[in-house]
Amino acid sequence: MELQTSGRPIEVLMEKVLSMNIVSSDYFKELYKIKTYHEVIDEIYNQVDHVEPWMTGNCRGPSTAFCLLYKLFTMKLTVNQMHGLLKHPDSPYIRAIGFLYLRYAADPKTLWTWYEPYIQDDEEFSPGSNGKMTTMGVYVRDVILGQVYLLNYAPISSI
Repeated sequence: MELQTSGRPIEVLMEKVLSMNIVSSDYFKELYKIKTYHEVIDEIYNQVDHVEPWMTGNCRGPSTAFCLLYKLFTMKLTVNQMHGLLKHPDSPYIRAIGFLYLRYAADPKTLWTWYEPYIQDDEEFSPGSNGKMTTMGVYVRDVILGQVYLLNYAPISSI
């Protein structure tokens, strides 16, 4: 069963400049060869080390995490696939991208149902490139309760 979404087109799910930079990036174009959900999961596991929207350092292109998040938008995830992301045992970044997918694409009326089981999650990880650690539960609360996510890239005005 396909995950219930907000119904908004992919290109308007996130801030326009970020979205445009993702689809024009060389890395995102390389992701065209990835065809399956499991291949995307493997790519997240192997390539993602933070879930900020932009790369760090002098090169300010879209981050690997957000390119892969956008790739998942194009795949229209099922409910079972979303559960697989949120419960994935191998990498907190796979889980974090799952929570971001929901934040951007899911029907706002369903968000609490998805997030509530994880608000006390004590898995530690560093969502940012600065290495500052937090728990998945704190991250989930920040994603769902914040008016903005990481510098205003995920307005939740539709909630």
